[in-house]
Amino acid sequence: MLYAKSKPPVSEQDWAALVQSIAAGDQLALHALYERAHRIVFTLMMRITANREIAEELTVDVFHDIWRRAARYEPENGTVLAWIMNQARSRAIDRLRFEGRQKRSHCDVAEPLAEAAADPHNVLELREQGDALRAALTALTPDERQAIEMTFFAGLTHTEAAARLGQPLGTVKTRIRSGLHKLRDALAAEGKS
Repeated sequence: MLYAKSKPPVSEQDWAALVQSIAAGDQLALHALYERAHRIVFTLMMRITANREIAEELTVDVFHDIWRRAARYEPENGTVLAWIMNQARSRAIDRLRFEGRQKRSHCDVAEPLAEAAADPHNVLELREQGDALRAALTALTPDERQAIEMTFFAGLTHTEAAARLGQPLGTVKTRIRSGLHKLRDALAAEGKS
């Protein structure tokens, strides 16, 4: 009977050293970490998404995030592998939520817009609402506008928007919240005039 040679277990110090090297910009350390952990990350992604293509894409995304966030790893919060798997799980769940929203928005929006387009009064009202929204968006700071456009118009999750903007999640959420308050106030003022 043939048995595959098992690799000796990797110590937590070795895992942590790889993450520290990645934080210092060592691409070879990222490659070594990928070689050690990509199979288990991919397996988790497959279990959550049940789609090989998405699982492959998300696995690459996780290691891209590790490259960017390695300096934030704190050993007292858990092992390196737990840290990686937590990022992987979050990434997969965010993707499923995003796809669910996309499906709902296509179903929910398509029919009312088609019905509204049939009535000229509705077309005019939709145009006026669009103009009012564009005018209200000018009251926002560029950061608020960008965060809102990414989450509401591009359909990204808050986490995805934060990653694309290279900003902390809390900062992006704060900008969205303050921007929405400004939009609400601007649109309410527009409605009164």
